[in-house]
Amino acid sequence: MALSASKRLSTLLRARSPLASPQAQLELIRSVELAGATQGDFERALAAGDTPELHSRGIDVLQVNLGKRCNQTCAHCHVDAGPDRTESMDRATIDACLKVLKSTAIPVLDITGGAPEMHPEFRYLARAARELGRHVIDRCNLTLLTVAGGEELADFLAEQRIEVVASLPHYRAVSTDRQRGDGVFEASIRALQMLNERGYGRDPELRLVLVTNPVGAFLPAGQASLEAEWKRELKRLHGIEFDGLFTITNMPIARYLQWLQSSGNLSGYLQKLVDAYNPAAVEGLMCRTMLSVGWDGRLFDCDFNQMLELGLEAGAPTHIRDFDLERLERRRITVDRHCFGCTAGSGSSCSGALVEG
Repeated sequence: MALSASKRLSTLLRARSPLASPQAQLELIRSVELAGATQGDFERALAAGDTPELHSRGIDVLQVNLGKRCNQTCAHCHVDAGPDRTESMDRATIDACLKVLKSTAIPVLDITGGAPEMHPEFRYLARAARELGRHVIDRCNLTLLTVAGGEELADFLAEQRIEVVASLPHYRAVSTDRQRGDGVFEASIRALQMLNERGYGRDPELRLVLVTNPVGAFLPAGQASLEAEWKRELKRLHGIEFDGLFTITNMPIARYLQWLQSSGNLSGYLQKLVDAYNPAAVEGLMCRTMLSVGWDGRLFDCDFNQMLELGLEAGAPTHIRDFDLERLERRRITVDRHCFGCTAGSGSSCSGALVEG
């Protein structure tokens, strides 16, 4: 069964769905009976692979979620973002993030949302981080570049040498529109052409990466083979060039979790993740080198834990204003059943597959 979206798709919050609650999502995920030696216990899976506990190895990436407002309402969204969401990071919290960058050697600022570019302080944050010499990544949904002000936004991204990591479920319209809504594919192609015109995907300093999530209850195919296919087909069909393709496993969270439940795919998909557990993916898990900052400044091990409101271990700083590099770099990572999504098959992270294959 394929995942589907439409222009009328609502956020869970607006629909007053019980799954708008992170706690309700966790309870549902935990309630499914799973087979196998670990029975869906992620800590047991780690121990079986000689990793009794998962710890941070340092912070290479500060990932900042500016809020949940977005111009799209995608069927797979683990953030439950949409036009009706109002959560937004305030200036004081943004400045606290910049203070952390200024006082440390953390090399990468990864800006996400929602659609982060919709935040009124997006350019302020990105420009200030670039002035500090940091590499900045913009998690872009592409379609925002085709609305009013999109040309100026594209110019800004290029001028600041900001890496664009852009969502595109497929290089053909039917799969993209099924997951992200009617007309999204056409707008995404226009946006990619705009970025190419400014040098993205062609100039080594203007890196353009595409991100694909499966349109259904299955794991992504091999990243290397898909990248070669996508580069060939997007060039042939639309003249588009890009630097790399990330394949990311859909996490059983928020709207994708709701779809799994309503379509009868929940237990089967969770079992698939557990059965595909790959201990080789543990080494490269993004939570081991990342710190995630919520729109309200709270700290998490990763973006997925943030959406489930699974905070840092007891005793660790809870807010960006209380940042303590030494303490955070030796923290134990908080895990739960959804973590099988990052360790299934070739592994999955914000930078794509974790294991070659």
